[in-house]
Amino acid sequence: MRRLGFGAMRLPTGQGPGRADALAVARRAVELGVNLVDTAHMYGWGANEELLAEALHPYPDGLLIATKVGIVRAEPGTGEQSPVGKVAQDARPEVLPGQVDEGLRRLRMERLELVQLHRLDPQVPIADQVGTLADLQRAGKIGHIGLSEVSVAELDEARRHAEIASVQNRYSVLNREHEPVLEACEAAGIAFLPWRPVAEATPGELPGGDAVAAAEIAAVAQELGATAAQTSLAWLLAHSPVLVPIPGTSSALHLEENVAAPSLPFTAEQHLRLARLGRS
Repeated sequence: MRRLGFGAMRLPTGQGPGRADALAVARRAVELGVNLVDTAHMYGWGANEELLAEALHPYPDGLLIATKVGIVRAEPGTGEQSPVGKVAQDARPEVLPGQVDEGLRRLRMERLELVQLHRLDPQVPIADQVGTLADLQRAGKIGHIGLSEVSVAELDEARRHAEIASVQNRYSVLNREHEPVLEACEAAGIAFLPWRPVAEATPGELPGGDAVAAAEIAAVAQELGATAAQTSLAWLLAHSPVLVPIPGTSSALHLEENVAAPSLPFTAEQHLRLARLGRS
């Protein structure tokens, strides 16, 4: 698999003038050789999955669409705030099969090749959550099982009940809180899909105290003739062989820039300079 995917979350899913552009960006990603596209039930409550199906179905050979389940709209007065409003974890064994079936329908698939638990449900034993996905895998509805936002202990527990193919935690050149999880994935040969892999390398989004870090990223980017985002992606690709960044964008230009990141002549010395910037 090419070690750079595409996160579809930012694609507009409404029926307005931006929809044609969103369809074009998704198709352009595949034209550029991207073979992993990440979506989720939560992204537009299925609208993102439907958009990808409209853009890409029938899917070309080798294209992996990864989706996520286990998040629902929260009841009024409950839940936590997210980009799509108040949400809650719900990975009960009686709920997950329905979400998988909905994903199959919306994505127009007979099998979802990679299904990830968007978040572990603290009210449901991990054995029940992962075990339900394993049952669906045995039934032929799921190809591989992944997790998102997990600790090393949670990953270890989940692996007692099913083979885990991927972990999707937040991680970037400046945010290495989940370095222990990355190390566990390396040891087990599990793909690590860092979400928000480049945003923190954008000077405008950095806290004031990170001006030095932003300047160092900009300096390396200038040496490479690249953008800060490209440089951040190149660092991830050099940092670990199991890292598979999934940068998201609704811009065809930014997409093309991101896809060019693996070809940057990134050196070991530049990697070390940026490695020193990381914080947990």
